[in-house]
Amino acid sequence: MDEDELERVATAIRNGELVVYPTETVYGLGADALDPDAVERVFDAKGRDRDKPISFAVPTFETAVEAGYVEASDRERAFADDFLPGPVTVLCARRELIPDVLTAGRDRVGVRVPDCEPALELCTRAGRPITATSANESGQPSARRVEEVSERVRDAAVVLDGGETPGTESTVVDVSSGTIHRRGALADEIEAWLESE
Repeated sequence: MDEDELERVATAIRNGELVVYPTETVYGLGADALDPDAVERVFDAKGRDRDKPISFAVPTFETAVEAGYVEASDRERAFADDFLPGPVTVLCARRELIPDVLTAGRDRVGVRVPDCEPALELCTRAGRPITATSANESGQPSARRVEEVSERVRDAAVVLDGGETPGTESTVVDVSSGTIHRRGALADEIEAWLESE
């Protein structure tokens, strides 16, 4: 991945713009997750209901805790040690830095640490959490290639083309309650971990 290209896309995030970026699952639609206006633009581009929360991506799980985005229990940290980075979204207690629009007013927020070098590099360079939601219009299939991202979303964003992605959705898990909210990659291993820990 070209250094200049990564810097261009990271700058776009810092400037409140939207970006389409590759992950180890599908293409994501990124924006500064701490900027309510930028998050609103993510909802607008996707045509997504405002009552459906959006997760955020960070370079490491510890980043989310140490920067004051979320609170994490020992069990949540242990889970993160075992499964992140990876195609998993961990629901944690949000802190006041996280805007209401991101979580649809809920008290928990999804944390993603992508197992994908361009995505991690983008998170690091942007210097802030970025939204982690698929780069598709709501109700449409997720995109594994940039060409599959709808024109509506592409026209609203700066695009980082990382080739074809593996394509399995992330598993969404609330470790505190032992609940899997969406089964995706590693769901069976996560279920086993929840039952054994």
